[in-house]
Amino acid sequence: MAKTPTEDGKRPRSTVKEVAVWTMLGLLILGLGGFGVTSFSGGVTKVGSVGDIEITTDDYARALQTQVNAFSQQFGQQLSMQEALAFGIDKQVLQDVVTRAAVDNEAQRIGLSVGDDVVATEIMGMDAFKGVSGSFDRETYRFALDSSNLSEPEFETNLRRDISRELLQGAVSGGFNAPVALTETLYAWVAERRGFSMLRLGEADLTTPVAEPTEAELKAHYDAHLDRFTKPEAKRITYASLLPEAIAKDQPVDDAMLQTIYQDRIAEFVIPERRLLERLVYPDQAAAEAARAKLDAGTPFEDLVAERGLTLDAIDMGDVALDELGASGAAIFGTAEGQVAGPLDSDLGPALYRVVSVLAAEETTFDEARDTLAIEIQTDAARRLIGDRVEEIDDLLAGGAALEDLGKEIGMAVATLDHVPGQQGEDSIEGYPAFRAAADAVQEGDFAEAIVLDDGGVVALRLDEIVPAAPIPFEEARERVAEDWRRDAVAQALTARAAEIKAALDGGEAIGGFGIVDVTPDTARSGFVADAPETLLTDVFKMTEGEARVIEAEGFTAVVKLDRILPASATPGDAEGEDAEGMREALAAQVRQAIAQDAFAAFTNALTSEAGISLDQAAINAVHTSLP
Repeated sequence: MAKTPTEDGKRPRSTVKEVAVWTMLGLLILGLGGFGVTSFSGGVTKVGSVGDIEITTDDYARALQTQVNAFSQQFGQQLSMQEALAFGIDKQVLQDVVTRAAVDNEAQRIGLSVGDDVVATEIMGMDAFKGVSGSFDRETYRFALDSSNLSEPEFETNLRRDISRELLQGAVSGGFNAPVALTETLYAWVAERRGFSMLRLGEADLTTPVAEPTEAELKAHYDAHLDRFTKPEAKRITYASLLPEAIAKDQPVDDAMLQTIYQDRIAEFVIPERRLLERLVYPDQAAAEAARAKLDAGTPFEDLVAERGLTLDAIDMGDVALDELGASGAAIFGTAEGQVAGPLDSDLGPALYRVVSVLAAEETTFDEARDTLAIEIQTDAARRLIGDRVEEIDDLLAGGAALEDLGKEIGMAVATLDHVPGQQGEDSIEGYPAFRAAADAVQEGDFAEAIVLDDGGVVALRLDEIVPAAPIPFEEARERVAEDWRRDAVAQALTARAAEIKAALDGGEAIGGFGIVDVTPDTARSGFVADAPETLLTDVFKMTEGEARVIEAEGFTAVVKLDRILPASATPGDAEGEDAEGMREALAAQVRQAIAQDAFAAFTNALTSEAGISLDQAAINAVHTSLP
């Protein structure tokens, strides 16, 4: 290490702020819990260079693995490298490391760097390197780097570059202002609002009911929409499972143990009488008594709350037991539901208590709780039993045992299903995410292995064959065909009815004469209309004042009339108020950020063009091959 950090090192005041420490911090923050990044050990040491700065295979591999892990967390399952390449993650990472190398090369060219003190202070401030005392710990530092396959000199060199790069980026990207004309134009667009009336149409609004279909109409509909009645391509999978629920009932139960558990958890089964309370606290006794006098004179409790500048949510205490209220408990519990007690002492001062609801005491006897407790104990025992057999199952599979053999030797349930990748079928085993992930990924010839499920069960599977997509026979699909025909028929009838209503509105009739109308006085582009398609407001903001339009989406048909357009200057709160200024500042900040990003992108493009880029595709492919 260039210089050992000392506890009295002071953090310099600079534009570094929260340094991005690309691969290291990405790795340390995202992955120190699992230490999933490994060192690349191929025969090549770099995947390319920009000017005099090399992009090492380790740097690229770590950056790629970190990004794959980040995407995996978003998807909820680990992505394979093939899947990552299909998503184009490698291209994004390669662009990032090239950009960093270009900036590093320029920083080196102009002699921009930071001293050992700055590097030391940054390291000491990183939470990943702090021990149990909350301060920098040398052993934690070494352990974290060793676990991440990083040497101290390598980490510190990259950190020094990161800080220097941040300084250079700040110099290039800082100081931009948002043009006032652009900000005002954006504000006028964003703050503009619409008031509209909407008539939602359902089958009940049809003047003529939809007739029942004939057999010929159903058959014609089936033939015309065969894709809707076709089973998708599927994987025929045989699986062997051992689930806690399947063997739990066979696990022994000891009544003495159940009695002990019941007593240990008695608070769950014997619940004392409680109250749902609201507590309005006052600064002193005089103020509380004055409020009580106003309440007795007829002032609603809600008005007293508003006078204190509070809301009912702010004074809600939830459900409270007698012993939680101290000396005031008896008076509060003696107050009827809906009434107010007090002023009474509280830990925050004199208060009025409103009893919102009385919750009666509840007691579940041991005999009533026994079955539930027994199931818990048996299920837990089943999980432990299954956990003890996972290694045995893996050994049998590794030794060449078929799934059917697991059924005979271990008692696993063996079954077959047709799994459609990316979908959850009706079979209960497909309710497990781990099973679906394995079924999605399994290929012909793959060796079966034990997969532990989230409830403690275990499953192993194999791919038997690919079942091609095929139409469902008409007779088998007849009920679905009838439902689908009716849905289409109703949608067509609603479209026709909506067109009739629109024509009437265009002729001067009022929209309220055709049914119940939802009136929205004003809404922004970013507003929300319940049970309506996301495109509704987009369409509304394209309409002219007084225009009527039919808006349709899947399962939605409506006639909308635009009542008024409210420009930004007419929105509530005035265009010069705090809210308006806050919105302008937010827009200006976004504009500044966009300009700064464009400026930095132009800067780095110029740097790479001037310095020259050299990439070794064979080395890049080797990194891809080396990662799981």
